Amino acid sequence: MNSRQVFLETVRYGKPGRLFHWEMGPYEETVKRWRKEGLPADSSWVYYGGYDRIEFVPVNVGLNPGFERETLQEDAEYEIYRDGDGVVKKRFKNMPPPAMPQYLDYPLKGRAEWPQFQKRLNPDSPARFPVHWQSLRLQYAARDFPLGVPCGSLYGWLRNWMGVEGISLMVYDDPAFLEQAAVEITDTILAVLEKALVGMQYDCAHFWEDMAYKTASLISPEHYRKIFVPQYRRIVERLHAAGITTLMLDSDGNVDELIPCWLDLGINFIYPMEVAADMDVNRLRQKFGRALLIGGGMDKRIMASNKPAIKRMIDEKLSLMCDGGYIPGCDHAMPHDISWENYRYYRELLLNVRL
Repeated sequence: MNSRQVFLETVRYGKPGRLFHWEMGPYEETVKRWRKEGLPADSSWVYYGGYDRIEFVPVNVGLNPGFERETLQEDAEYEIYRDGDGVVKKRFKNMPPPAMPQYLDYPLKGRAEWPQFQKRLNPDSPARFPVHWQSLRLQYAARDFPLGVPCGSLYGWLRNWMGVEGISLMVYDDPAFLEQAAVEITDTILAVLEKALVGMQYDCAHFWEDMAYKTASLISPEHYRKIFVPQYRRIVERLHAAGITTLMLDSDGNVDELIPCWLDLGINFIYPMEVAADMDVNRLRQKFGRALLIGGGMDKRIMASNKPAIKRMIDEKLSLMCDGGYIPGCDHAMPHDISWENYRYYRELLLNVRL
C-alpha cells in the first residue's frame, strides 16, 4: 500500500498492514544535537525516521497579512519584539524554542481593536493562495499520499491575540464580542475553504486549538459550546458535504473534557495527547471507543530516558496500534534532551510493527 492507502485504512479501521508514520518532529535545537551525534549534515531526520508523506495545502485561512515582525528593543542578552500576531514578547537571544518567551502585551483588548483584525481577515486577498495553485491542483490529483486542507482556529487564535487572561475575562465581560469575532473568523475560513475545495479531493482537514494546560481546558465546555461550537458546526458541515470525514485537531494539554464537544461536532482525530497532562491513549480509547481517532501519545520524557523504557512504552500501546485508528508519535515536538541514538531506536521499533 502507498502512504495514502495506509492512512485511509488506518482512520477507517481497515487493514493497513503497518503503521502510518507521522509526527510533529523535532525542535531546531534537537536537530543540532543530532547532527553532532550522527545525523549526516546532508540528510534529514525525516529520511532516517522512515516517515510517510502527508501534506496540507498551502492555503492561508488566518490573518493576511499578519503583523510585521518588529524589534522594539534589544541588548546583548534580550530582544523585545512584536511577532506576526501582533504580540509583544521578550526572549533570550541565545535560547531558541522550546524556551518560552515572556509575553508583555497583546494587540486585541476588545471591540476597539477588532477593526485591526477585520482588515486582515479579508477572504478575497489573492495572497491566500500560492501563485502556482492551479498547477498544484493538477499535481495533487495524481498523489499517492494523504492530503489535508487547513481550517484554522477559533478559540486558539483569539487566545493568541488576547492572551489567556484577556480571553478568559472576555467570556464574562463581553461574551457577545467573542461570539461576533468567532462568526467573522468563521466567515473568512468558509470563504477561503470554498475556493480550496474546488476541483480537489481531500483525505482530511486540520484545525489548531491549543486550549488546555496540564490538568484541564482553558475554557469550560459550557462556554465553549455556547460561544464557539455553533461556528465550528458551520465549518464541519461544509467539510462533511465535501466528503471529508477525518477532521484533525491539534491541542496540547489535558483536553479530556473537550473531546465530547469535538466528537459531537464530528471532529474526530485529536493529537498530540500529552502524557504529562494525563492524556493516556489506552485510557482514551477505552473511554471514547472507536469514535475517537488518536495521534501522538508517546511520552517525550521517556524518549529521553533509556532504551528499555522506550520499548516498554511502545509495547504498552501495541494493542491500540492493532485496534486501528491510531497514529503513534511523540506527544509534542521532540525536545533536545532526546539523543540521536534514542530517537533511532524509537523509530526502529515503530517501523517494525506489523498489524
